[in-house]
Amino acid sequence: MSTTSATETQLTPAALEQHLPEKTSSGKRKIIWLVLGSFLILIVSLILAFHAFIAWTLARPIIAPLSSNPMKAVKLPYEDIRFPNSNGSSHLEGWYIPASSGEDASTASDKTVIFSHGYGGNREELWVPLYSLAKELNKRHYNVVMFDYGYVQPGSERIVTAGVQESKELLGAVQYARERGAREVYVWGFSMGAGTALQAALHSDDITGMILDSTFILNADTLYHNMKQYVDLPKFPSLNLVRLFFPLINGISLNQVPFSSVTNKKYDIPIFFIHGTDDTKAPYEIIEGVYDRQKENASSKLWIYPGGQHELIYRADPKEYIEQTMNFLQDIEISRNVKVAYE
Repeated sequence: MSTTSATETQLTPAALEQHLPEKTSSGKRKIIWLVLGSFLILIVSLILAFHAFIAWTLARPIIAPLSSNPMKAVKLPYEDIRFPNSNGSSHLEGWYIPASSGEDASTASDKTVIFSHGYGGNREELWVPLYSLAKELNKRHYNVVMFDYGYVQPGSERIVTAGVQESKELLGAVQYARERGAREVYVWGFSMGAGTALQAALHSDDITGMILDSTFILNADTLYHNMKQYVDLPKFPSLNLVRLFFPLINGISLNQVPFSSVTNKKYDIPIFFIHGTDDTKAPYEIIEGVYDRQKENASSKLWIYPGGQHELIYRADPKEYIEQTMNFLQDIEISRNVKVAYE
């Protein structure tokens, strides 16, 4: 019996060692590439999800509930009010504080100041603080409107739109003040509320003048400044990703904010710009540029406070802040009275 063929076909360990290494090495490479590819997909997915979360968060700030009211805070009588926005599609809630009439309680004021609160606040904006400003205005015979933008109201599904929707709500407040008998309506805005006021003034002649503190107008640079308040990210690609996800998640594009229209507009009304050099959320250089286009209006003013931080200039120098803002309002009133006398 021949054993040659059996020997030739027998699978010995030596024969296996000659053929397996190449196949095993190729299989290992495939596994390594598969693991690396999966890891890369995971990292990219996490990066995209993180920036999508930032876009979602920016449109939905956490707002503290109201903690007081004008009577409790500064002993000012007030009314709870409700009014529609300029196109009637939604309603806003707030307070109406009638002016102090001094000795003649029958004399109603025809001057009203509307506070336009900032991004992360409500009608109280305690860090400014609005109650103290309301009291100063009340003493000087101004009615005051304090209201919440739509995204602040409990149960509201409205998101922050950087002034696109808020400007319509502010114009609703202006219309409400007019219906209450105001012949002079001033808007006193803070941060995004100041930027909203500039947007509103593009579409209305019913605003007499504006005081704008720490004005925030959304564009790529100011968006990045505010993103960095949450986490220190590189400008590229973070800014591009957030701008990509914002309309996909929130239904509104940041391109809808009329940044160029606002910053290039020569407004027909007097505006007092107040800003600090240490404002990390809204660079003061932008507002210097806006003010440069208002210089033809002799009543417009710019106050750049050295070392001033975002919305904290009143806190830094309350006496000077009150003096400058009240003088601004008084100068407008004097100018209007002189104009009427010559007509």
